[in-house]
Amino acid sequence: MRMIIAFLLGCLGMFLTTGCAFVSVPLMSAPQPLAEQVLEGEGAKKILIVDISGAIGDQAKGGGLLSRGTPSTVSLVREVILKAERDPKVAGLILRINSPGGTVTASDIIRHDLLAFKERRNLPVSACIMGIGASGGYYVATAADGITAHPTAVTGSIGVLLMTFNVEGLLGKVGVEEKTIKSGGKKDLLSPFRRATPEEERLVQGVIDQFHGRFVDVVQARPGNRLSRQDLLTLADGRIFSAADALAAGLIDRIGYLDDVIASLRDRIGDPDARVVTYFRPGSYQGSIYAESAVEPSMADLLGGFDMTGGGQFMYLWRPW
Repeated sequence: MRMIIAFLLGCLGMFLTTGCAFVSVPLMSAPQPLAEQVLEGEGAKKILIVDISGAIGDQAKGGGLLSRGTPSTVSLVREVILKAERDPKVAGLILRINSPGGTVTASDIIRHDLLAFKERRNLPVSACIMGIGASGGYYVATAADGITAHPTAVTGSIGVLLMTFNVEGLLGKVGVEEKTIKSGGKKDLLSPFRRATPEEERLVQGVIDQFHGRFVDVVQARPGNRLSRQDLLTLADGRIFSAADALAAGLIDRIGYLDDVIASLRDRIGDPDARVVTYFRPGSYQGSIYAESAVEPSMADLLGGFDMTGGGQFMYLWRPW
């Protein structure tokens, strides 16, 4: 023990007499490129499962002092697509969707990237809605050639949401007064510190109506759609549908399980034992076709990036809470 103490004291003395020295020890390893894992099958061709999981956004999720955040849904899907595009053995994609939606722009970017991938590679893409594929989750599903929903899935919720708070009364009760200096009368549109005027609400409603119209356009343009625009407008009031109701309404193409979607896609690409693969970040666990690559979303993720003091975002999101 005395020898250990003497050694430590000697090291301390050396440090003090030779000046300050800093040793940089990284607490977190650098992110690794996506790797491939075979989940099922031994055939020559590959079917890639692409996760659309949790809140759909363009900001990284989670992370902390000793852990890195996971990439945003937009970033991860783009990374997966580019990797798949370089692999000639990838013969089809399955979008495994379990999401209540997210921001309007993030949902639209993912759908755009998927459609561009389909055009470049000319590969079949199937969507499988697991527990929930509502609003932006359903929006992304429309990029697929066909949509299958699990028997207990919830889907639909075609609509746009924007939420903000008015804390003017609360601030008055605690003696806090907010002061905004602005260049124009509508520069602080939907400020949480004052009540919106009727004209401001009309302006915002106009934007929401445009985004809602785009959502309807997207559903109408999906490969499996058989509904007229008027029929879609009747359904697009934000309501959710069970799988059975969605099938009856014409919003999905079939009810089934992920195994059924895999079997159908294997038949379509002509390889009855095609390998089912996924991409994952080294260090994460991928043991079956039901293992998700993304972390569970936090409440902040589920709120779609909502900032109580800075206003909300336009969202294709089903949010019953």
